[in-house]
Amino acid sequence: MIGELLVRLSARFLLDRDKYKMLNDITLPTKDGTTQIDHIIVSEYGIFVIETKNYKGWIFGSENQASWTQKIFDKTYKFQNPLRQNYKHIKTVQNLLEIDADKIFSVIVFTGDSEFKTDMPENVIHGIKYINYIKSKRKKIIPKYKVARYISKIESTQLKPSLKTKREHIKHVKNIKNKS
Repeated sequence: MIGELLVRLSARFLLDRDKYKMLNDITLPTKDGTTQIDHIIVSEYGIFVIETKNYKGWIFGSENQASWTQKIFDKTYKFQNPLRQNYKHIKTVQNLLEIDADKIFSVIVFTGDSEFKTDMPENVIHGIKYINYIKSKRKKIIPKYKVARYISKIESTQLKPSLKTKREHIKHVKNIKNKS
């Protein structure tokens, strides 16, 4: 939650609110249950689907690995490649909005006291540097009237933010993990 708050606040203060609209903690229905998206930024420059990871220690991983590694002193932990995790979020948003894939950008933001120990793709970013990535997209690829429609569609489709929604989503995620 701390990492998500950092992402939310940095967007509020560093992105022009007239150009970028941020939606936070969005749970959307999927064919097999639900998916929870930390942040979606909708703009004429594209739709940015953001997955936040608040980790410490050294982070190792590559774009195509199924899992990445976190190392804290002599302890090693595996976690799902966040690019793969965000892929489902991207596909859900793409299908919901009926929009071309080239108008949606996956952004992974690591917060906390972590350090990348392998080269990361340009969309895997530490801290508020993700703002520079978003601002680097300067070509208007979504008409302004569609920006408003997309925001409305996401807001009207999302499951009501509540403890019940969170519990049901967590249950869904646990069921997926138990099957694999």
